[in-house]
Amino acid sequence: MQSANAMKNDNYNKTTTTNSEKTELKRSLKSRHLAMISLGGTIGTGLFLASGGAIHEAGPGGALLSYIVIGIMVYFLMQSLAEMAAYMPVAGSFSTYATKFVDPSLGFALGWNYWYNWAITIAAELSAVTMIMKFWFPHTPSFLWSGIFLVIMFLLNYLSVKGFGEAEYWFSLIKVVTVIIFIITGTLMIFGIMGGQAVGFKNFTVGDAPFHGGFMTMLGIFMAAGFSFQGTELLGVAAGETDNPGKSIPRAVRSVFWRILLFYVLAILVIGLLIPYTNESLANGDVSVSPFTLVFQKAGIAFAASVMNAVILTAVLSAGNSGMYASTRMLWDLAREGKAPKFLGKLNKRGVPVNALIATTLVGTVAFLASFFGDGTVYVWLLNASGMSGFIAWLGIAICHYRFRRAFIAQGKDLSLLPYKSKLFPFGPIFAFAVCAFVVLGQNYSAFLGDHIDWNGVMVSYIGLPLFLILWIGHKLTRKTKLIPLNKCDLEV
Repeated sequence: MQSANAMKNDNYNKTTTTNSEKTELKRSLKSRHLAMISLGGTIGTGLFLASGGAIHEAGPGGALLSYIVIGIMVYFLMQSLAEMAAYMPVAGSFSTYATKFVDPSLGFALGWNYWYNWAITIAAELSAVTMIMKFWFPHTPSFLWSGIFLVIMFLLNYLSVKGFGEAEYWFSLIKVVTVIIFIITGTLMIFGIMGGQAVGFKNFTVGDAPFHGGFMTMLGIFMAAGFSFQGTELLGVAAGETDNPGKSIPRAVRSVFWRILLFYVLAILVIGLLIPYTNESLANGDVSVSPFTLVFQKAGIAFAASVMNAVILTAVLSAGNSGMYASTRMLWDLAREGKAPKFLGKLNKRGVPVNALIATTLVGTVAFLASFFGDGTVYVWLLNASGMSGFIAWLGIAICHYRFRRAFIAQGKDLSLLPYKSKLFPFGPIFAFAVCAFVVLGQNYSAFLGDHIDWNGVMVSYIGLPLFLILWIGHKLTRKTKLIPLNKCDLEV
């Protein structure tokens, strides 16, 4: 009789072979690439710039608690995604899982929602690049820098998946090293070993610190923290091009989550201890007053703003690079499944979906150009719709995993066949779903307060939700799809 481990290996080998025949993607990504891809999608402007605003609004304790709660939620989401991706590694990730385990219409809507999310993110990163470069070259045209960086991102994705993986590895490494140096420097300053007198915990007692503004303020920080953590799910999309998903994905999940949580929590703790939350500079998103810059300047490190500007530029390029990769693979998979025009499903000799890459690049470019017309109103709406899309994708992951595990048991399969088994099921996906739903519905709660509802604020904040529902319900009505019974869910790999 086969041992559990032998059955796992046999199942993994079948998964790899069958999936390779179906997708034809090159499995060139290693464990180190996977780990850095997830880190690269998460450690960025949310940490380097937005963390200061979070501390300013909710106090150091409020910001810390918000990031910890969202971090725990992301931990369960990563567990859910890892269980499915290790068993069924496909580039379509949760879009494919929704089609197989829940409802084909949900898979259709999640796929297009996620493609749109990252395609618009490319536009956002191009806008950020122009602002960052003008820090050094204030009199140069915006189109010059956005064009140069768009070409760089396109080429990194066009050459090969291994080229993308290597670029992301080094981009992410720069960010990781910066955060580690920041935490070490800050800790030395707290105890007075660097930067003059010891600060200790006195900034946690300024005003009404460590908690400021009450629960409703923390709700706003929950959303900011959620946006900061978005990108961890890239792991699932990259699973389709991983050389050994049964081993690489669980390893990446175990390492990435703790690194991300520790980086965020320790960095926010250091900022909160060294800079009082009442400091108005924390509320400014300008790189010259980034909380990281403020701390480095306080330590006496010359050219702190220029150094952080270079790091943030790397973070932006990394996010744009990852976004182009994720959206291209999702669009290619939608085409392969008949949910997008067929020509987008073609691969070149290097296994790169070039047509989907070109289409995604063009959409990102058009969205970026929208920022120059009508005072950027269209662009703001696109960005807001994109922001909601990330949380909708997370809701989809939680739903897919809950259904996947229940279908696995309903069809009489042994859980030992899973290359990786998530912890605390069903609490994990249920908790993640509840927190995500809470954040989605509370996007702009203040618009409903007062004598009159701020309908413009409601539309700007929640536009992503009706767009998703139109995709889902529209596909459902035209294709007449239904919820798939647990005993008929497609678990074949």
